Amino acid sequence: MPQSPAPSFQTNRRRLLKGAGTLVASALLPLSEAWAQSAWPAKPIKLVIPFAPGGVTDTSGRIVADYLSKRLGQQVVPDNRPGASGNIGSQVVANAEPDGYTLLLVLDGTFVINPHVYDKVPFDPQRDFSTIGKIGDSTTILVAHPGFKANNLRELIDLSKTLPGGVSYGTSGTGSIVHLAGELLKQRTGANLVHIPYKGGAPAIADALAGHTPLAFASAASVQNHLKSGSLKALGVPSGKRSRQYPDIPTFAESGLADFDINSWVGLVAPAKTPRAIVERLNTELNAALADPEVRSKLEAAGISATPGTAESLSATIRKELALYGGVVKAAGIKLN
Repeated sequence: MPQSPAPSFQTNRRRLLKGAGTLVASALLPLSEAWAQSAWPAKPIKLVIPFAPGGVTDTSGRIVADYLSKRLGQQVVPDNRPGASGNIGSQVVANAEPDGYTLLLVLDGTFVINPHVYDKVPFDPQRDFSTIGKIGDSTTILVAHPGFKANNLRELIDLSKTLPGGVSYGTSGTGSIVHLAGELLKQRTGANLVHIPYKGGAPAIADALAGHTPLAFASAASVQNHLKSGSLKALGVPSGKRSRQYPDIPTFAESGLADFDINSWVGLVAPAKTPRAIVERLNTELNAALADPEVRSKLEAAGISATPGTAESLSATIRKELALYGGVVKAAGIKLN
């Protein structure tokens, strides 16, 4: 049987060169990542805040931006781009160059509620961004006027079922995280609750203080002084564990609603395909900020409990809550134009 001819010198040479090229390319991959990390940042970084100045979200972003500026040796410059419940600013970052010089301060509602309540959202929260990490959680509290008959969640549920018109609860607006907390409570318990949307949390709280609306779902920071003075009383927090800031207020889970865990949160993301080395550096510096006692204290004063963690844990939170709130929104028929 005839034997195959031996490979020629040119064939062997091509094989050797191809193999060497593959080895060089493989060796250069970690080097390119290391270069990206060492060369970055070489200029100021823009932090897009998709809300107006002055709110809790804006304040938390500015606290973190100030600390990151010191750690990175370049200014992290807040850039407010309000509009459409955060959609406008988020689109700006989704379309930005993935070079580490444009970041987004993201609020939970923008990424896990807006895709369900708007007919069209100009970005995909999972496809168009690289997560960096969560900054912290903002505790939500269900409060009531002191004269309201129910003093805890179970009493509220039972009372609501005896009233033909139900019990009204105010929130900062339709499609907000606090609105969905109320809707999920209705869906899980059959409570007869009626949503009253306001243009912001302040007027919702004002009507609860006056007794015009017996209940309100609100951020802990916005009702802190009213709880201390006794002008409002707390019925519970819709989360799985008690708040560090309000350890005396029972959770919905403790009142019999297992796995009822709704927290408002704020975090950092970058455009998709931002180099992994840059994302890891930002996560490291963000966690360093959240471990700093001064930063934690400032965030606590703004109503945010620092929650350092990995980029992957924020991605997991987004996936989980997209599924959860999608079901709540569909069952309640909530839509925004």
